[in-house]
Amino acid sequence: MPGTLIVDQTDGVLALTLNRPDVLNSFNAEMAAELQAALAQASTDSSVRAVLLTGAGRGFCAGQDLAEAMPKDGVMPDLGDFVRTTWNPIVRAIRTLEKPVVCAVNGTAAGAGANLAFACDIVFAASGANFIQSFSKIGVIPDSGGTFILPRLVGLQRATALTMLAEKLPADQAMAMGLIYKVVAPDALMTDATGCARHLATQPTRALGLIKRGFNKSLGVSLDAQLDFEEELQREAGGTADYAEGVKAFLEKRAPRFTGQ
Repeated sequence: MPGTLIVDQTDGVLALTLNRPDVLNSFNAEMAAELQAALAQASTDSSVRAVLLTGAGRGFCAGQDLAEAMPKDGVMPDLGDFVRTTWNPIVRAIRTLEKPVVCAVNGTAAGAGANLAFACDIVFAASGANFIQSFSKIGVIPDSGGTFILPRLVGLQRATALTMLAEKLPADQAMAMGLIYKVVAPDALMTDATGCARHLATQPTRALGLIKRGFNKSLGVSLDAQLDFEEELQREAGGTADYAEGVKAFLEKRAPRFTGQ
């Protein structure tokens, strides 16, 4: 029997499927631990050159399983503990994983589930999917990087409206706002997202990781500091085998054969 996370690796792509479809793949402690372990494996396994994240059933992820966050014996839970043990490690793992993370949103992505998708590098969504910052509906704030990522993707005004009004956002509007990369027909979602991940798995993995590191750094520094950091990253990229292969292939007028080294 598969657990709360279905894991499959093919052609350099580690496919991770959230597998609690009966509760729209909302996170309990077990699924959080399994996803954290899988992302940790991806970070150290050189055979993994891209990650694909999706959900089983009709939804992508409804965020936190509130059944685990209910008062017990009259005592209110510490929601900060859920953020610290479940969501922060996952978002940190995705953003610091120096390999591309492609997300395929097959249905509703709500609360932390929406922000989980937005933390990924390239997001595909089925045309019937939707995103909702549902936090204010139960009197809490956007976590899972929501207060950080959303304003940077759509600006402060739109981020404020999305989180305070908690309105359902269809996939096509999410794409128009710059929240996601592409909307595709439902029956093409996994084909297109998997194809993208497999393509990325053939590319210069270390360079892609350095691109991601550069973007992450840029979120909190000045232009001057970022220019210096780009110098460091380019020096590191220039020492890779894939750079040597890329230049050689260019000069020989052929397609490069990248190994991720």
